[in-house]
Amino acid sequence: MPRILIVTGEASGDLHGANLARALKACDPSVSLTGIGGAAMEAAGVQLVQAIGRFDVIGMVGPLALASLVYRFLFMRRLFRSEPWDAVVFIDHPGLNLRYAYFAKAAGLRVVYYIAPQIWAWRPQRMHWIKQRVDHVLVILPFEKALYDEAGVPCTFVGHPLLDVVAPRYDPMSLRARFGLPSEGRVIALLPGSRRREVQMLLPMLLEAAGQLARRDPETKFILAQATTIQDNLLQPLLRESKVPITVVKEQASEVMAVADLALVASGTATLQAAVVGTPLVLCYQTTAWEFWVASFFIRVKWIGLVNLVAGRSVVPELVQRDATAQRLYEEAVRILDNRSVYDEMKRSLAEVRASLGEPGASIRAAKKVLAACQG
Repeated sequence: MPRILIVTGEASGDLHGANLARALKACDPSVSLTGIGGAAMEAAGVQLVQAIGRFDVIGMVGPLALASLVYRFLFMRRLFRSEPWDAVVFIDHPGLNLRYAYFAKAAGLRVVYYIAPQIWAWRPQRMHWIKQRVDHVLVILPFEKALYDEAGVPCTFVGHPLLDVVAPRYDPMSLRARFGLPSEGRVIALLPGSRRREVQMLLPMLLEAAGQLARRDPETKFILAQATTIQDNLLQPLLRESKVPITVVKEQASEVMAVADLALVASGTATLQAAVVGTPLVLCYQTTAWEFWVASFFIRVKWIGLVNLVAGRSVVPELVQRDATAQRLYEEAVRILDNRSVYDEMKRSLAEVRASLGEPGASIRAAKKVLAACQG
């Protein structure tokens, strides 16, 4: 009976971890799965030892952040030594997972990294860590494999797992009825992110842009996708400050995108998810001036949005840092929605992005590699 530990640190990783867990059980019903994740992984049969909502240091500062980080490192070190795991699978979240991988390797465990660090985008020196700490890398974008092959790191391209979780098509009308939205009229989706700090920074801006759009067209409806990692006590006070009614839907980001004519999306996996669903979008990203200044020395790509990176060109607008304002969001939304040729061209480009990601089945292909790693 293979004993596998799955570790992730954010909502998108929880989603992919859940699908990996189901695929592992489909390939080998005897597999024992333990992990750090969220509700999706737990529902998929993973016995959680920690929930990701209580295991992320992002947003903490000063001594609190240091104490939390030390606790997490000590916790992970004990966890890796607590059981004779046949393999540890890290999913995305490289800021901490690559460090946790050090402890896993030191415990003599086989390490598989699923949804590998984006070394092609920034901090390519992390390849040195990967070579030392990871036994096999499973990549989800076709161009990534060549980088690992060149570095001599065992690597397999398994395809993009979003194709396993996003339906081939949705019925917007039935979804609108489910969410209490009118069958006619414009709907705009808000996706403020899955981390506490990004929601705190981006949601007020999204709500202000929504207010401007509502004043322009009072019939416009708004729907917000709430990530599993975002608690009501963070979201509701921010929503109460808005004069625009917002329908909140939990754990159904793809469905929220599917009912919308346009999505305003925090940079991250959700931007590619919107492309797979086929919903035109505006990407936004904002962090502290200090963090943005530091990151500017390491970023090695022209775009930050996965949609544009996969396409190799500017398909969706990116409003980053100073450009990420409610006014710019409003202007870009109006430009896309009011120009049918712009809207249709974006839809065609998003369809091309989806096609370039390959075929569904990434989770099964990844599961087979993980089980093979368990055999040494």
